[in-house]
Amino acid sequence: MDPIRIGLVGDRNLEVRAHAAIPRALDLAGKGLPRSLEPVWLLTTTLGRDLDERLSQLSGLWCVPGSPYKSTESALWAIQTARERPIPFLGTCGGFQHAVLEFARNVLGSPEAAHAELSPAAKDPWISALSCSLVGESGLIKLVAGSKAATAYGKDKTTEEYHCNYGLNAAYRERLETGGLKATGFDEAGDVRILELEGHPFFVATLFQPELSAYRGVPHPLVRAFGEAAFHHWHRSQAHAAS
Repeated sequence: MDPIRIGLVGDRNLEVRAHAAIPRALDLAGKGLPRSLEPVWLLTTTLGRDLDERLSQLSGLWCVPGSPYKSTESALWAIQTARERPIPFLGTCGGFQHAVLEFARNVLGSPEAAHAELSPAAKDPWISALSCSLVGESGLIKLVAGSKAATAYGKDKTTEEYHCNYGLNAAYRERLETGGLKATGFDEAGDVRILELEGHPFFVATLFQPELSAYRGVPHPLVRAFGEAAFHHWHRSQAHAAS
């Protein structure tokens, strides 16, 4: 039985804990599905605007940690494609940051939206340095009732692991939410840790790294929900092709 293929957007490096964990996380999440989940790496150095031709093989896109990516443009193009098609999307850590950039530039009309790590002197830093580094930290996250995140977890709070130095610049949160990219998870200080796109079957970005639960052999609720969305996308695609 053919697996459900998930495109991993990033620059594969197995010395990065998240990169080693993601295939395990997908394997764990896929055990409860009718078909397994198979990771397919989409390196930003080789991923261009030919992505559209490759999507027939994929049922979900995961923009993975490990930024700055070798090709920021390729990562943003993949996120835009997932948003517009619409294809189930998960962005973790660097994927969260670049989901914000893509939305700011292509939906909110801010073409100069920048990432402070890449452009420290940028005038429009939608992604800025965190007041305290979260590398190697874990923390409590409160979930918004009725959100995809809260539904996936089945509760209103969780504790997650981080590996990030950059996050959403709070000055832009209102514009982001007004445009439809909603904050649905917050740390104890009220800072945004999860974003979801309104009206999309599954478009979720987290500043934390849910994939790291794979090191404990634990399937993560958000990865499982992403896998379920990818399976339903695959099933709809098969039905459409047969009609």
